[in-house]
Amino acid sequence: MIIDFHTHIFPKAVRDNREKYFPSEPAFKLLYDSPKSKLVGAKEIVAAMDAQGVDRSVVFGFPWKDSTTFKMQNDHVMEVVTRYPDRLTGLCCLDPFNRDAVSEARRCLEGGLSGIGEIAFYESGIDDACLDRLIPLMEICLDKDLLFLIHTNEPVGHLYPGKTPNTLKQIYTLVTRFPENKIVLAHWGGGIFFFNLLKKDVKARLKNVYFDTAASPFLYRPEIYRYATEIAGIDKILFGSDFPLLTPARYFKEFENAGLTQTQIDAISGLNAAKLLKLLP
Repeated sequence: MIIDFHTHIFPKAVRDNREKYFPSEPAFKLLYDSPKSKLVGAKEIVAAMDAQGVDRSVVFGFPWKDSTTFKMQNDHVMEVVTRYPDRLTGLCCLDPFNRDAVSEARRCLEGGLSGIGEIAFYESGIDDACLDRLIPLMEICLDKDLLFLIHTNEPVGHLYPGKTPNTLKQIYTLVTRFPENKIVLAHWGGGIFFFNLLKKDVKARLKNVYFDTAASPFLYRPEIYRYATEIAGIDKILFGSDFPLLTPARYFKEFENAGLTQTQIDAISGLNAAKLLKLLP
């Protein structure tokens, strides 16, 4: 089974008129101002899955600031998950600073979504104010034994749209603040797993943390798969394409170039995600 853990989907109202949302959503404008930044719906994702051999995708939208917009987005995700129950798994996405965030999270999770994400703090990084806003959302996921996916990125290297000012200390504080939650750190967790090589503390504090591979071909050499397998553990890596930014095929080629065994590829490509999503008997 191949599971793409990180894909973005948008309702028709957003796909047809993205410019309408730019004035009130600066982070959305930052990422999707260019016409080259694709916006797709469920049909496009499922068609791409069929073409590239992906069995299931985890879909979510964008952490909109406006509650009307994120409710529309989450309604769309719940609808497509119902339409494609064997192909799509949905997450609830919103801005934790919105006063409706907690009630919306409850509504979505009671409506059948499988967790919260991809939550991102594009303008601030994951500072103390953000952590405080995550508390009630993390509590909901912990109570329901559901996952929480959060955007992270490497704090060094080249700049690109969507690269936040988060620091490794902020990422580490996040996971230590919520030690019992199942947390998925997008984009390799900004490289925080490298500190598993420390003799004390870090590996134990990352025990419930997973790392998705979203945008990896743009960010890292293929060797990262071998290093992550050894340092983070093969069971902690989740294939995520960031589709439609990249296609799954780009990653499948990198798995081969990295010299992974078929057992390792099977784990990264879907087995780990199936366990986390409770899809296995």
